[in-house]
Amino acid sequence: MLEAGTKAPNFTLPDKDGNMVSLSDFTGKRVVLYFYPRDNTPGCTRQACAFGAAYEEFQKIGVAVIGISKDSTASHQRFAEKHNLPFLLLSDPELQAIQAYGVWQEKKNYGKVSMGVVRSTFIIDGEGQIEKVMPKVKPDTNAAEALAYLSRAD
Repeated sequence: MLEAGTKAPNFTLPDKDGNMVSLSDFTGKRVVLYFYPRDNTPGCTRQACAFGAAYEEFQKIGVAVIGISKDSTASHQRFAEKHNLPFLLLSDPELQAIQAYGVWQEKKNYGKVSMGVVRSTFIIDGEGQIEKVMPKVKPDTNAAEALAYLSRAD
């Protein structure tokens, strides 16, 4: 997994509407980039809804919020509509950004080992440097912790 102080890898991925979005589009703006395993699962839904509920606060301090998973654009569209998610959801089925950020890792679930996305959040500054890494975050507190960090860091 990448560390704070390193350059955030650029990526270009489709959003829920098929528009191509690059990290470099946000130069000059801080970004909360969070990776999550799957749309419409209990933890991922709680995490996304928490970011949605706090979205206005992120906007007030000029911070963009981007969620990335390997789900399809159609899945993201249904997920965003169902839960009224106001921020960008990007589709990464080829694991381009997921692997570049080092969040595709071995996971153990009930003794079974498989590869998957480790729920992680990166805060990226306006120059494209990773400012803070939040590995293995909890879905219920991730948005509040990111907001608290950003509010202190200004």
